[in-house]
Amino acid sequence: MTKSFQEKLGQGGYGEVYRGKLPDGRLVAVKILNSSKGNGEEFINEVASISTTSHVNIVTLLGFCLEGHRRALIYEFMPNGSLEKFTYKDNPLQTTPHLEWEKLLQISIGIARGLEYLHQGCNTKILHLDIKPHNILLDEDFSPKISDFGLAKLCPRKDSIVSMANARGTIGYIAPEVFSRNFGGVSSKSDVYSYGMMILEMVGGRKNIKVGVSHTSEIYFPDWIYKHLQLGSNLHLWREDMTNEENEMARKMILVGLWCIQTKSSDRPSMSKVIEMLQGSLEALHIPPNPSMFSPRSPEILPAEPLAESSTTSGL
Repeated sequence: MTKSFQEKLGQGGYGEVYRGKLPDGRLVAVKILNSSKGNGEEFINEVASISTTSHVNIVTLLGFCLEGHRRALIYEFMPNGSLEKFTYKDNPLQTTPHLEWEKLLQISIGIARGLEYLHQGCNTKILHLDIKPHNILLDEDFSPKISDFGLAKLCPRKDSIVSMANARGTIGYIAPEVFSRNFGGVSSKSDVYSYGMMILEMVGGRKNIKVGVSHTSEIYFPDWIYKHLQLGSNLHLWREDMTNEENEMARKMILVGLWCIQTKSSDRPSMSKVIEMLQGSLEALHIPPNPSMFSPRSPEILPAEPLAESSTTSGL
């Protein structure tokens, strides 16, 4: 099926991804999990969570293989790879032009619909807990599909707070309550936070935390962009010659992103509300409180050690 694993699509914390072809001619992505990763919890998580889903914005699991310590997952093939390739302006992996603002907005809405489905549309509520550009795959029409459920948490739909022994996710996208109960309990709003951080990176064309910048005020992008919004000044985004309509799209995404990364989870919108905000008018959106309390400039909040390693499936 994979021609002896000749065509590698990507590699992540939990294994490697290869391109394959089924007997009926369909292209697939085969994710081979590392045998050294504990007792296979990420494999069980992924199969248990994604096998119960059916949504246009969730990647389809076609099958899996379990033979001794060897584990593999077979997914539908996504020809445009991960959103990560199209997010950062200085990404060496990018070989095609940056996506237009209208396409970025539609991708944002598609991801929000996928998360809304995971939180409210399944028989069992699913918290993804690792939303980031790398885990968003794009089909031939650049429609987004949420992938990589290795860190997902399943819970009854009626439960608003989820019990979790250890922090999990990718630093830079993790909600404060995920690694410190001082900020409250883990819930679907934790995915909302990660979504907001990702949206801001899509708008800024850069990582939210970037040390190699000319001014220290630009290190934490949410802080920097918030101040520009508050002052009503030009956003000075990295793309030049933006039309008024494109500026409105960018501002809408920024405002939604800032609402999503509020430190208190109760201040963040639900994914249903996020969809409403993105599809509504810019005039209906207000500038949220400054979320900078949880910025990297507060070292007492940052964890001393890396959190649970995130699984990645770029190129599925």
